Amino acid sequence: MDLLSALKSAHFFNHKRRLLPLTTTWGESLDPEHVLEEYPRPQMVREHFMILNGYWDYTIISKKKRHAPVSGKILVPFSPEAPLSGVQQQIFPDDTLICERTLPDEILPPYGKRCILHFGAVDQQASVRINGRTVIEHTGGYLPFSVDITDALTERSNILSVSVRDQSDRSFHSTGKQKLKRGGMFYTAQSGIWQTVWAEWVPDIYITELHLTPQYDKETVHVSLKLNRPVPACRDQDAVVCHVLDADGNIISKGICTNYSDSLCEYSCYCDVDQMEPWTPDHPYLYRLRVRAGKDEVTGYFAMRTYTIEKDSKGISRFCLNHKPFFLNGILDQGYWPDGLYTAPSDDALIYDITKMKELGFNMLRKHVKIETARWYYHCDRLGMIVWQDMVNGGAYHAPIMTWIPALFPKFKVRMSDKLHLPLGRRSIRGREEFIQECRDTVQALGCFPCISTWVIFNEGWGQFDSKKLTRLLRELDPDRLIDSASGWFDRGQGDFKSEHNYFDKQFVNPERRAFVISEYGGYACQIKDHVSTRGVYGYKVFPAVSDFRGAFYRLMSEEIDPLIEKGLCGAIYTQVSDIEEEVNGLLTYDRKVCKLDRN
Repeated sequence: MDLLSALKSAHFFNHKRRLLPLTTTWGESLDPEHVLEEYPRPQMVREHFMILNGYWDYTIISKKKRHAPVSGKILVPFSPEAPLSGVQQQIFPDDTLICERTLPDEILPPYGKRCILHFGAVDQQASVRINGRTVIEHTGGYLPFSVDITDALTERSNILSVSVRDQSDRSFHSTGKQKLKRGGMFYTAQSGIWQTVWAEWVPDIYITELHLTPQYDKETVHVSLKLNRPVPACRDQDAVVCHVLDADGNIISKGICTNYSDSLCEYSCYCDVDQMEPWTPDHPYLYRLRVRAGKDEVTGYFAMRTYTIEKDSKGISRFCLNHKPFFLNGILDQGYWPDGLYTAPSDDALIYDITKMKELGFNMLRKHVKIETARWYYHCDRLGMIVWQDMVNGGAYHAPIMTWIPALFPKFKVRMSDKLHLPLGRRSIRGREEFIQECRDTVQALGCFPCISTWVIFNEGWGQFDSKKLTRLLRELDPDRLIDSASGWFDRGQGDFKSEHNYFDKQFVNPERRAFVISEYGGYACQIKDHVSTRGVYGYKVFPAVSDFRGAFYRLMSEEIDPLIEKGLCGAIYTQVSDIEEEVNGLLTYDRKVCKLDRN
């Protein structure tokens, strides 16, 4: 065991240390008049839409009168804490952030149409008003929501107002790696609108949900969808029709959806995919799907692939892609940016991280305790990157018990009753109920993306409770994907993986009935001058020179990881894609301007 590195990593950080200005090339070239204008929902596209990003008016009001009301212009969808927002002020639990703008006259829908307003994500509690009338309230800082605002619009000027409260890490709500007292492996808390705001126009009867489930072994795709209300059954022109198209746009099959639940307005059918092209990271082939329901039409996409755990010729459980053993060479991805925090400054920035990791030989990204914008998953689908998706954790995190002791003794099997976890993690009943609902909503929101192979429920015992119950729930919600029930430790014997974190000992593998993965390792730190946002250094082994860092990285891979694959290692996830504030253990600097593995 590298005890010296373990002790050095247990630093306590001064959360009052000011961050140094740091920008990405995409942030430097950002045009405020054209912010993230790409269609936000690639898996269900309509022709007519309006992006509502840009400058809004804002006011911050402190309930405890910590400060006088602050107001000005904020660049949506960047949180007020992010430099790109133009505000750079922390929202505290007793603050209220109000963001407001006048809607364009074009927002009024044509005759016979409805206007749907969409929010990619608002952190953490949002109340949305049109002309002073509340149209929706939403809790949860990571998931999309929408509302029909047609009846609230007037022929006169229309004002959209979003009032936001954010308890951050001071409540039972899920917060991921955000912390008001940032430092080390916890980062600047952010709040408010942090994903695209947009509107679209739909007919009176329209599609509200579209789910595409490939059935790889049967060479078919199951199409299921929901409407806001049923189409008239007696009118042929209002039938729900699906067409599957290949990558060149040629129609290869057709399906007529039948109504199987009048009360829920649900429809489904199966479409054949003959001579199918399997999806792999080396060949990320996507099929398109066009769905017409009455006067509404949307396009989506899917991929023919299947993820399973199967025994190899030696009887070792292996992760398989399309029934073939596939080693997951993964890397941890936390999705933070120095100028945008949770919000990437452009679509190209999202693409860069994915393509750069592919260039470095990785075929999997573990999206760590964050839900990304839909476009990130779309790019993983089309570029060929498998994704492990974490649920966003919350509740208490007691570092000595949940991190230091298990990290120091990785070979010691820690089995802790879920009942013992409650005093350490999700003590709040409301918090546990909310987390269960968020698990459901996460699967609902992301289930259409072919790249996602695995749901990760808990990370290192953080907020862990009812592990067996939640593993069963995820299995029922999505029987076609795999589950890492407890990533790191506090294993309850559930899920498809025996999942270890190992930063300080020599890497090892103990094959069992489940597939064995090292779901976090490495974390080598190297600070690159002029490319850091703080002078603090956090990592699991520190290298003063990039040449030393590079040599240690390749030795770790060739001497410790590669030899374990034959012995039963099914995947390994290196920490991490980029530096984040003090945590300078990324392969990329925080500003993405230097790759530490590139030989310049």
